[in-house]
Amino acid sequence: MYKIFIKPILFLFPPEFIHHFTEKLLRFSLYIPAKHFFLRKIYSVEKPKLEKEVFGLKFPNPVGLAAGFDKNATMFDALASFGFGFIEIGTVTPEPQQGNPKPRMFRLKEDDALINRMGFNNDGAEVIVKRLKKRKTDIIIGGNIGKNKTTPNENAIDDYEKCFEALFGVVDYFVVNVSSPNTPNLRELQEKEPLKKILFHLQQLNSEKPKRKPILLKIAPDLTNEQLDDIIEIVKETHIDGVVATNTTISRENLKSHPDTIGTNIKSIGAGGLSGKPLASRSTEVINYLSEKSGKAFPIIGVGGIHSPEDAIDKLKAGADLVQVFTGFVYEGPGLVKKINKQILKEMSLTVF
Repeated sequence: MYKIFIKPILFLFPPEFIHHFTEKLLRFSLYIPAKHFFLRKIYSVEKPKLEKEVFGLKFPNPVGLAAGFDKNATMFDALASFGFGFIEIGTVTPEPQQGNPKPRMFRLKEDDALINRMGFNNDGAEVIVKRLKKRKTDIIIGGNIGKNKTTPNENAIDDYEKCFEALFGVVDYFVVNVSSPNTPNLRELQEKEPLKKILFHLQQLNSEKPKRKPILLKIAPDLTNEQLDDIIEIVKETHIDGVVATNTTISRENLKSHPDTIGTNIKSIGAGGLSGKPLASRSTEVINYLSEKSGKAFPIIGVGGIHSPEDAIDKLKAGADLVQVFTGFVYEGPGLVKKINKQILKEMSLTVF
């Protein structure tokens, strides 16, 4: 129904407009009696076999919503009705910021893809914490944290600390985002020394808490094998809990959309991170490399180009412990989560991940 009737109408409008429209609709739905019950009946697969314990947390199923969809923690309670095992909010920065000038999100319909250069637009840690304190559901929440655009890289550690301290009591795990292509010079923090400095500092703060929380690192798909080797070494040295692989890509290779196609003129769109089907293969390659080269030394959340149950299974077989959807959720609709979980159950009867 979604792809036949709803999606064609939604795709008549600019993607960011539709995202805000969807946000308002979901927030309104919270006031509809029994809405959560009926949507869970339609979209959820609640089977003990799907439960999975990863980095100390028990997930009801391994399919989550990636960061970026619910940047400001306004939709997570409503989204919990669609069968997700967990939801990652953010990216959150210490201070609110508007992000990059609009338009900053574009559809590549021929590729089932999106290009965005949002730029960590969010309401800031203080406001987002207040919303998370009003959580009505028990869904697992990840907090994706970053630095403000105006904060120089040499002071980035301060921004990550502020977000970590602010969100500590209201999220279940953290994801350190140093891999978005849409904040100037942010990806420089993926280099070995600055990254170790940030992660060691967060781990120190974590160790001082009565009960620590998992910290993961989100990496770019554009890293070389040598850089991935560094990531493996850094994860082992800092003893963080895992990796989210991968963020969006700056690559424009192998796209079906012609550079000069009217409406999806890639040249005129310009900079931004590409997500969706074109990212699927590279993301899975990164997962496989990290898993094999590290000897499965740490958990991996696989994200990037999951538009079908088969895409999710590919990532799980490559070494991912959990998976996340975003662009696939936009193109395929809310039924995608149920389809993935049903396929996972089917695969479980045939083999073991």
